[in-house]
Amino acid sequence: MALRPTFHLPGRAARLSLALTLGLLLSACVTTTKTPQQKVDLKKAEQTHVQAGLGYLRQRDKESARRHFLKALGMNDNSAGAHNGIALVYQLEEEVELADKHFRRALKLQPDFSLARNNYGVFLFQQKRYQEAQKQLAQVAQDFGYNRRHFALVNLGKTQRKLGETDAAVKSFKQALGINYRIAAAHLELAQLYFDKTEYTLSKHYLDQFGKMSRQTPKSLWLGIRIERIFGNKDKEASYALALKNLHPYSEEYLEYKKTID
Repeated sequence: MALRPTFHLPGRAARLSLALTLGLLLSACVTTTKTPQQKVDLKKAEQTHVQAGLGYLRQRDKESARRHFLKALGMNDNSAGAHNGIALVYQLEEEVELADKHFRRALKLQPDFSLARNNYGVFLFQQKRYQEAQKQLAQVAQDFGYNRRHFALVNLGKTQRKLGETDAAVKSFKQALGINYRIAAAHLELAQLYFDKTEYTLSKHYLDQFGKMSRQTPKSLWLGIRIERIFGNKDKEASYALALKNLHPYSEEYLEYKKTID
C-alpha cells in the first residue's frame, strides 16, 4: 500500500498561536531598518550611478546620463551629485528653469560643492545673468582645495570682462595662469584685454603663447591680423588673414575682416 502524506489540522488554540506568530513576523519585517552595511552599499551604488552619468555626459549621451542620475536620485533624493548631474542634462536640453532648480538644490544640500557651483556659474553666464554668475564663480575661486580652481578663475575673468571690470578680469586670468600656465583660454583672453587697453606688445605676447598651446580660432586669427597691422608686419598679417578665410569663411570675425579691406 502506497504511503500518503499526512496533514495535521491544528486546533483553535494552535491556530491562534500561529496567527500571533505570523503577525509578529510581519510586524518585524515592516519595522526593519537598513544595517550600516546596507547604507554603505546604497551610498556606493548612488555614487557609481552619478559617476556613470557624468561619463555619459562627456560623451554627449544625454539619455544614458539621465537614466543614471535618476537612478541615483531614486536611491537618495538628497544626492547633491545627482542633482548637479541632472541639472547639466537639462542645461544641454535648454530646459532653463529645471536646470536652475536642480543646480540650486545641489548647492542647498552641499554648499561647499565647488564643482556644482562652478557649473551653476557657467550656466548663469550663458543666460547672461552676469552679476549672479560672478557671485557664484567668485566663491569657487576662493576654494583653494578645489582641484579645478584655475578653470573657475578663467570663468570668473570672462564674467568680470562682461561686466566691464577689466582690471579684475586681468587679475583673475593671471591667477589662473599662476596655477596652470598652459590654460590657452586665459592667454587669449589676456591678449584681447591688453589689445583693448592699447598695450599691443603684451597683447602680442599672450597671443603668441596661445598659438603655442592651441589651434587658432576665429577670435585669435582676427586679433592676430589687427596686432600685426599695428606693428606693420604685412607677411604675418596676410598669413593670419589667409587662415581666417580658409578655415573660418563664415565666421563673424571673417565678415569683420572683410569690412576692413573692401
